[in-house]
Formats: sequence, C-alpha cells, structure tokens
Amino acid sequence: MAIATINPATGETLKTYEPLSDDAVDEKIGRAAAAYRSYRLTSPEERVGWLRAAADVLDDDTDTVAALMVTEMGKTLAAAKAEAAKCAKALRYYAEHGPAMLEPQPADAAAVGAERAFVVHRPIGVVLAIMPWNFPLWQAMRFAAPALMAGNVGLLKHASNVPQTALYLEELFRKAGFPADVFQTLLIGSSAIERVLRDDRVAAATLTGSAPAGQSVAAIAGDVLKKTVLELGGSDPFIVMPSADLDRAAEVAVTARCQNNGQSCIAAKRFFVHRDVAEEFTRLFAEKLAALTVGDPMDEGTQVGPLATESGREDVERYVQDAVDKGATVVVGGNRPDRPGWYYEPTLLTGITPEMDLYDEEVFGPVAALWTVDGLEEAIEIANSHPYGLGANLWSEDEQERATFVRDVESGMAFVNGMVTSYPELPFGGVKQSGYGRELTELGMYEFMNATTVWIGPPSSQQGPGDTAGAASE
Repeated sequence: MAIATINPATGETLKTYEPLSDDAVDEKIGRAAAAYRSYRLTSPEERVGWLRAAADVLDDDTDTVAALMVTEMGKTLAAAKAEAAKCAKALRYYAEHGPAMLEPQPADAAAVGAERAFVVHRPIGVVLAIMPWNFPLWQAMRFAAPALMAGNVGLLKHASNVPQTALYLEELFRKAGFPADVFQTLLIGSSAIERVLRDDRVAAATLTGSAPAGQSVAAIAGDVLKKTVLELGGSDPFIVMPSADLDRAAEVAVTARCQNNGQSCIAAKRFFVHRDVAEEFTRLFAEKLAALTVGDPMDEGTQVGPLATESGREDVERYVQDAVDKGATVVVGGNRPDRPGWYYEPTLLTGITPEMDLYDEEVFGPVAALWTVDGLEEAIEIANSHPYGLGANLWSEDEQERATFVRDVESGMAFVNGMVTSYPELPFGGVKQSGYGRELTELGMYEFMNATTVWIGPPSSQQGPGDTAGAASE
C-alpha cells in the first residue's frame, strides 16, 4: 500500500509520501537510542509537565487534527473530535497518576531476611509501536502516554493511509516540549518492520492490527527475544436476555456496531438474542439502524461515514453476499449507496449458519449478524466458539445471569448493560487470537518496564555467624 492520504468520501488522492530509506530509518533509530539514554534519567515530575503540555496542545489543535482524521480515514467529524478529547484525557490521566505508579512497591522484608525489600519499575528503552488506521490518534496515544510517562521512547510505524496523522503525533510531542527524538514517526511500509524490530537498539514492540500481522510480529520478536503486546481482531458478542431494557439495548447495539463506521475491533458484531424477546429486539434494532444518517463525514449531522478503504468495502460486500447466498436474511441495508466514496449501508442479517464466512471471521464495517438463542448458556457457547476474545456485552437484570456471563465468557473485557469501550482507568486487551498483554492503567505502563526486585540486607554488624540472605539457593 502506498503511503498516502486518500479521502474515503471521494476516493481522491490528496497527498503522497516516499517511504524512508534504510539509512534514514537507521539514523532515526540511532537518535531514539541516544534520546533514551538521557530521557530515562528525567524525573517523573518533568514528564508530568510535558504530558500536561501535550494535552493542552491537543486541546488547541482539536479542530485541525479532527478534520485531518476525517479526511484520512472517513470517521465522522463528531467522532474525530471525541477521539482527540479522549487522547487529551489519557495524557492527563498519566500525568496525574503516573508518579504514583512509578513509586517503589514494598515487599515483606522480614520474610526474606532483608532490612528493606521492594520492587521498582524501570523503563526498557526504545519501543516500536505498529498502529492501525481506524483510531489513528487514540490507538497511538494508548501506547505513547504510558510509555513516555515510564521513561521509554517511541518509534511509531503507523498505517500507510494515515501519514499526516502520524506526523502530527510526532509534532504534538515536540510542541509540548519533550526532549528531541523521544517520539518519532517512521514513514515506512510493512515490509520494513522486521528490519526495525530486529535492530538491537529496539527493545520491544506493540501492535494493534490483524491476527496475521500479530503472528508475524510475534514470530520476529520471539526469534530475537523481545517483548510484545498484541491487540488484534475482535468479533464481540452482544447478548440480550428477557429481563433487559430492550429499547435501551437496541439503542446501544446500534452505536456498538456502527461506531467509527463499523470499523472497530471492540465493536459488537455478533448479536445473540433470547427467543422470548428476539422479535421485538430485532424490530427495534432494525428501525434504529435504518434511521441512521449516512453521508459526508465532515457534516455534523452525519452518523455513519464511508469505510476507510475501497478494499475494505469490497470485503464487507463479499461477506454479506456470501451470507445471503447461503440463506441469510437481510432485515435492513445490504447495499452500497449510489454516491462517490466507499460507503456501505448499516446492515442487519439474520439466519446465520456456520457455513457462512462471517460466522467466524471479523466483518470490519456496519454489518450486524443476529442469532436467536434459547438461553444464556447457548449464547455463551456460540460466542466462545469464535477464535477471538476481545470484549463481550450482556444485557440482563438477573444477577445470576450476570455472574455466569462474567465467569464463562472468553474475553478480555466483559461489560454488563453497557457498550465495550476503552478508558484510561481500565485495562484493555483480549485473549485467544485477540492477542495478549494489556494497555492503559498501570498494567499498560508496566508492560514495557522492567520490574526490578531490590533486596537490601541488614548491616554486617547485625548479622550473626553464618547468616544468609534466605533459604536454599535455587
């Protein structure tokens, strides 16, 4: 894929970039490594100041960067502004809570024969961040804010269709006053990732993307014994039980499926509805999907914009057509609007069977697949049969059903009577082929830190003959 800004609403190529040469990449890695040697010694208080300054810069730049995201990947203007605000919130979250996260964590010194024992978390170095286009600012910020608070430095390899947003991120941290080269953008293609990851000056990598991309990065990192965090695909279940508020559940279902024009890993994609309320929920869901305004993403009134790429729309069409050919029913939608750009109607399919490709593959667009089930156990069984396990939703007022859901659903996140989303205050990540590791909170920061065990013995004058540090050595 060329490194270029192509407006999804029109198909027009607006700006192209030449990939960095190998020599230019080497030079940037060298600058990152040099920056780390001094940046890791900066105080938490200094980093707090820079993070807060970055949040202020982002607030000032919101209109500009939101319009840029709309132009590069087609999200609605309202969604783009909300994404910028969320990034500023994450920066301030780590500015407020980061110093406490970096405090030494005491251990039981007496139990290990020490005068003092504790754990300190130290940065590990240069981290390569390989990020997708669907939330071009937020995905990168989920990594950058905790990494920079920790004392690491970042190299960003962003998706090739959002180069201007990628360059903005580097500029943002520069404008905020961070030391030079602490966060750099690499305009490179996917084929150059292996070379960067194998470089001895790069300590680790984080990737948000497809399962095949995750497998590739994990294999390379494993070969050179480097840490990775992977946030991969999702096909989140959305389970509706008879005790649910159906109107509210249907309203949230529409947002959960069509957020970001249906292009979100944590979008609800598979809807499991109890037979007793299936007819009513399906009616409400279909009506609310049909009422969405599809149009120019720069229009404040637009609720669903175009898909980010032409190939992405072709994939969505293929999944829908395959399902219809094999017996699925289109309740609403199912067509591309007659207009320029890569639009697709919000769509609801019923009559889903295992023979259909969308049964166990992720559809990255505003297409919802609905099953009718006889009970919660059946819903969870089908949900868990999927290779992904990112998030999951349950709508129920029954406490036993809620407990069963949380206990049995195979996912990294379980939301009850609400939509799966990300917050700086909650860990984010999945299981199975949705990846491993966590982002956000202190867990996200510690993923790329060395937990150093510190044992300090008592003064020699207090030790008796033959005293040792502990029991038998390992």
